[in-house]
Amino acid sequence: MIGNRLKRARESFGLSLRELEAAIQGQVSAQAIGKYERDEMMPSSTILLALAKALKVSPEYLLSEREIELAGVDFRKAPHAGAKEERAVEASVLDQVERYLELEELLPGVEQPWDAPASKAFDISRIEDAEQAADALRQHWKLGIDPIPSVAELLEDKGVKVIALDLPENVSGSKAFVQRPKRKDVPVIVVNQGHNGERQRFTLAHELAHLVLRFSGLSDVEQEKAADRFAGAFLMARSMVLRLLGPHRTSISIGELAELKKIFKVSIASLVVRCAQIGILTKAAYGRLWGQIKSLGWNSQASTEPGLLPAEVPQRMERLCLRAVAEGAISEARAAELLNISVRELDRKLMGQAA
Repeated sequence: MIGNRLKRARESFGLSLRELEAAIQGQVSAQAIGKYERDEMMPSSTILLALAKALKVSPEYLLSEREIELAGVDFRKAPHAGAKEERAVEASVLDQVERYLELEELLPGVEQPWDAPASKAFDISRIEDAEQAADALRQHWKLGIDPIPSVAELLEDKGVKVIALDLPENVSGSKAFVQRPKRKDVPVIVVNQGHNGERQRFTLAHELAHLVLRFSGLSDVEQEKAADRFAGAFLMARSMVLRLLGPHRTSISIGELAELKKIFKVSIASLVVRCAQIGILTKAAYGRLWGQIKSLGWNSQASTEPGLLPAEVPQRMERLCLRAVAEGAISEARAAELLNISVRELDRKLMGQAA
């Protein structure tokens, strides 16, 4: 039966039943489509093809019996997001993750299982505890104290599916779990593909905190602050910041911060906050520096600070798809469908040409 998949595909496009009726030129009514989604009726092959074309999926996708569900999604940074928008995002996440999982099934041995850290270091009862948790995760993953070149790449290597979607500007991202029958849940982090690299990296680290931290006795607001503290500590290891800046500073120039930004790949505002967190800056020095940052507008989401980073685009699924084509495990047409691109664009990727 195609009900769940049809509804998911429709919602991922943000279409109402009547809008989907119009998209297939009224070949069947909105009421009939609703019955398909409730598995009260089955479309004919002609209607199935029309629905698949309108929703940019294959008929096989609609007919697939793979069962997955999304759980634990939480749009913490989207207080004004409507239910329709949230359903559309959730449907898009499920659609992309399913394509990802299908691709991994075609290449045995490539799946990276998620292994949530079990240490007590991840039990958080105070905001400050997040600092030690970030250090513990770096140790657990053997990252040392060096800056992380690509957060998206690191998370995907650890079994987290990173999905970049076109989200409203005020939505940074979210975490969720995809549930599969008789299989381990797959953690997912959704990030806004329209944000710059600084914001994306911090969002990825913040959502990672929500995957690994176990909160006790903290309010929702405190949990968010703890996740921010974790993100800062994970991206900017205390020892490395101290090594580069020294333990006590009465002043730090904007130019020095701009150079440090190139190393840590975070915003200048995040660097200033981090210096205050670990005691490099006194409260007075922090206040003066933050005043400068604020006057320049660099503490806002629309910051125009120097050296803005490009978006961190998740690459693992694309690499696996190109590998599957090269090894003959999948046709070019199917690979293009999984990546949601044209065959022509896929050919350019196979030839190593920029899109």
